[in-house]
Amino acid sequence: MTTRTLLVGCGRVGVRVGELLLRSGGEVLGLRRDPSALPSTFTKVGADLSIPLPAALPAVDAMVITLAPSAAPRYLEPLQHLAAVLPELPRRTVFVSSTRVLEGYDVSRPLTEADPARPRSDRARVLLEGEQRARELFGAVILRPAGIYGPGREHLIRTVLDGRPVEHDRRTNRIHEADLARAIVALLEAPEPPALLHAADGAPARLGEVVTHLAQRLGVPVPPRIAPDPGTGTVLDASALRELLGHLEVPDFRAGYDALLENRAPHA
Repeated sequence: MTTRTLLVGCGRVGVRVGELLLRSGGEVLGLRRDPSALPSTFTKVGADLSIPLPAALPAVDAMVITLAPSAAPRYLEPLQHLAAVLPELPRRTVFVSSTRVLEGYDVSRPLTEADPARPRSDRARVLLEGEQRARELFGAVILRPAGIYGPGREHLIRTVLDGRPVEHDRRTNRIHEADLARAIVALLEAPEPPALLHAADGAPARLGEVVTHLAQRLGVPVPPRIAPDPGTGTVLDASALRELLGHLEVPDFRAGYDALLENRAPHA
């Protein structure tokens, strides 16, 4: 059982993780540049990791790192600054990366954790460097979520409402942030966690299927197809995640988006 956990870059997913840990009797420290909006049940730690910190952080049993991707060195230096002020290495660290590091593959077969990263973009290369640095500094377990969605993440809904063209044939994978938070907690508490885990719901779908479903629920026209529409993307095998969690609270995009739309404010 994790007893004291530091959530580094404690955003929406970090808050969900912290709430789950609190329910099981743990203590949660939330670190971000301005922690004032964090729940009152969290110990708030204000720190700007883009610069060296002046004082040591409290000792913790576990740590979760969810830093927003940015260009090097702004993505890598914070990890070094963090390592410099930890009084001791946490028993377990989970570093949240992204399946973007697999962008160099095609859709010819489902990808598993055994497939090596194949980044193409600068952003993906920086993410992969972050994974390597987190392993070196903290012995981190690496978690790579696919497209994260949930309350407050309405980019695709806005795209449908605005009627913006999309790549209908693009293969997509996603994970609801509720299941992503559960996966992080499971990795923190597993006696022998996998070194690398992909977080996807195991229900890949073409983007056209997703926007068509949303358009029908919203009562608006289906967004047009962008040209060219090459049908790129990846397909992820989510067997390892299901083995770890047993089940998903949100098994596919239909269940997830239907719940979001049901709870969405009428004027939004």
